[in-house]
Amino acid sequence: MNSVLTQEELERILNQAVQDVTERTAGVRLHPEDKSPGEDLCTVQITFDKGFHTSLTLCADTSLLYRMACNTFHEELLEPEDLEEFGKEYFNVLCGRIAGAMFQATQIPAHFNPPVFYHGRYEPEGREIQFVLTYSNEYNEGAQLIHHVPCTGEDEASAEGN
Repeated sequence: MNSVLTQEELERILNQAVQDVTERTAGVRLHPEDKSPGEDLCTVQITFDKGFHTSLTLCADTSLLYRMACNTFHEELLEPEDLEEFGKEYFNVLCGRIAGAMFQATQIPAHFNPPVFYHGRYEPEGREIQFVLTYSNEYNEGAQLIHHVPCTGEDEASAEGN
């Protein structure tokens, strides 16, 4: 993604998608924040395998993800597998929105693998962080959207190569 757009343009696209999708699908307003999420985290991760050579990771307080899932399913007391299913579906919708916005900006079609859910923090191998967008809600629950690129010296093929 970074070979076609500036980092600022990419951050703007990702930020807009996170805020819109989270409010529309889960009824939670996120605002940019400098405070990192706590220790009880869940992570959802995707890799773009066509169009762009990047990946996105969402690390969120479990309580935030739980609140979003409860709002979406309109019920409390969710099972652990419900939280995982919600996390993957939410991130799939978010990344679909991002892929659509990226196509509008670059005319490059993107494809990403299905989201993978982890309890705790997950860092993809062979990737380095390009930038992190950090958010909080009204209850001080946090999330970070992390944009990863291949480690320097590894696959640096540009998006035009696909």
